Amino acid sequence: MTTVAIAGLGPRGFYTYAQYQKIHPERMRVVAIADIDEAKLKMAAEDLQVPPAMCFRSAEEMLSKEKLADVLIVATQDQQHVGHALEGLERGYDLILEKPIATTPKDCIAIRDAAKRLDRKVAVCYVLRYTTFYRTIKSIIQSGKIGEVVNIDAVENVGYWHQAHSFVRGNWSNCERSSPMILQKSCHDLDILNYLIGSPCGSISSFGSLSYFNAAHKPEGAADYCLVCPYCDSCVYSAKRIYLGKDTETKRPWVRCVVAPTGSVDAVKEALKRGPYGRCVFACDNDVVDHQSVAIRYENGVTVSFTMSAFSAEVFRSIRVMGTKGEIEGDQRSNIIRCTPFGGETEVYDINKLATDLSGHGGGDNQLLTDFFDETSEGHREAISGIYSAIESHIMAFAAEYSRLHGGESVDLKQFEKSIEGFSE
Repeated sequence: MTTVAIAGLGPRGFYTYAQYQKIHPERMRVVAIADIDEAKLKMAAEDLQVPPAMCFRSAEEMLSKEKLADVLIVATQDQQHVGHALEGLERGYDLILEKPIATTPKDCIAIRDAAKRLDRKVAVCYVLRYTTFYRTIKSIIQSGKIGEVVNIDAVENVGYWHQAHSFVRGNWSNCERSSPMILQKSCHDLDILNYLIGSPCGSISSFGSLSYFNAAHKPEGAADYCLVCPYCDSCVYSAKRIYLGKDTETKRPWVRCVVAPTGSVDAVKEALKRGPYGRCVFACDNDVVDHQSVAIRYENGVTVSFTMSAFSAEVFRSIRVMGTKGEIEGDQRSNIIRCTPFGGETEVYDINKLATDLSGHGGGDNQLLTDFFDETSEGHREAISGIYSAIESHIMAFAAEYSRLHGGESVDLKQFEKSIEGFSE
């Protein structure tokens, strides 16, 4: 049994990781929780049966106490990660750290170095590494069925409603308050490419912008809040449609709980009247991109084209791996992977049948915790998605953002790393 303290009770901390306790009560027990939202704290305490003495009004308050559990899950806001992670390590916790590690290269390195100095284990929540989908693709590559990998085309379809929810109205809409979208949303896409290719990144370049979710596209006569807007029922980005529509009930009920902790229709309606999630998507203070493309050259010669775009009907990832003797195609919408050797028959891998868990992130959310607890009990000091391997994808994201802001300039990753204080230490 591993005891866990959770800092941050949002969609990841409470609605994802804390729920593992109900699936595997013999493996994990949440014994302490912290959040600045009193309603969330009360709801989580009742749901997880955490006593009042172990419920804290902030992560800082919880971390001011002596070590309360075996593991600390850091699921607070991006810019808070460095402070909470460093204090947690000093208190003696092993960490499960929500991505991104931190919002600057220097802070990422500080957490890595603290983990090494204190001999603590830090798993970054790169849940894609734990999915049957990507592990199957990795095994096909390793089998040699498509020869040597030459290039990869990967796409993250963010989804129109998800962009509006998280990156226009939500917590990750503004770089100053959170981090660049290529880091926050796609650092684990870059990580899964590293995992599949197995070579250091050589150079990277990127283009992208905020092209649509801005004042220039606000319809004439539109209101600043959706519920009083004449376009409330016709705009595809309407808060009424996203949070109160039928799709919300059947496909994404969790978004209502982000708007209002209880998730009730009445509470959501009230929150949308004046809260951030009720705003017109063309009248917010967002500044992160709504599309970005990244070109990568690896040291072993493999090239990659990666695209992240808001403008998709569904939320899913797709990938095409092109080798010297064949190709692999797959997408997480269908959970089907096809491997076609040149001149041969296509072999189909149905992940729906191969996987035992296809819940959050294709089963990756739960498997991350399972593997982490297994590794901890067996004495391993590096997780599958440990901080030492996770650093490179973060540096790649920072380099991609630098390139985007400098007209797509090609960035040599080793030179970029040399500019980061403490990187090689």
